Amino acid sequence: MADPSLPETPPPLEAKEKQTSRSGITRRGFLKGAGLTAASTALLEGVQTLRAEAAESATPGVTELGPGPVPIHLRVNGAERVVEIEPRTTLAEALRIHLGMTGTKIVCDRGVCSGCTVWLDKMPVNSCMTLAIDAVGHDVTTIEGLAPDGELHPLQAAFVKHDAMQCGYCTPGMVMSCAALLERNPHPTEADVRHAVAGNLCRCGTYPKVFAATLDAAGGGRSA
Repeated sequence: MADPSLPETPPPLEAKEKQTSRSGITRRGFLKGAGLTAASTALLEGVQTLRAEAAESATPGVTELGPGPVPIHLRVNGAERVVEIEPRTTLAEALRIHLGMTGTKIVCDRGVCSGCTVWLDKMPVNSCMTLAIDAVGHDVTTIEGLAPDGELHPLQAAFVKHDAMQCGYCTPGMVMSCAALLERNPHPTEADVRHAVAGNLCRCGTYPKVFAATLDAAGGGRSA
């Protein structure tokens, strides 16, 4: 029998929780819920603050685009084209999928092989690493644009003459890189050609034929 002179021992925490759980909530659950609610409220307030700050710092006159498709104007091979694309669409995808210009190849899709090379204002770029929306306002030239009247570009003819292709996946990129070189330097050396295609990978190993074709198109340029 318990000694009535001693103070009553308080029930353990688990017992209290069992008692309060009869009403559908425990003390521990209440505290956890209150903590999560406070954290969620703080997070929401933080997000709202960031959004407000971003809105205040936004450049006047700049419009956010996306995530859905938006119409953009591209100047491709001298012609104005309108495509409706998501802002994340690459220039290579826009050319091949939306404009049907399949001469531009997507090989690695990682910007390491240059098989997708096109010109942006005469500058060779990897179209798989360039957003189509970033090409707005620039002149885009593809492999199709080198022979707009159906007559082969001298470099294309030289590639045929020297059999400078095998599987053909790298060929459009090679041609665009070499043609850009001839635009800048009509009389390149072989070293110049090697430098121009340093980023173009050919798994078939047709590099010597590419060098010979480019030098031939340049009028038999110097070999050194």
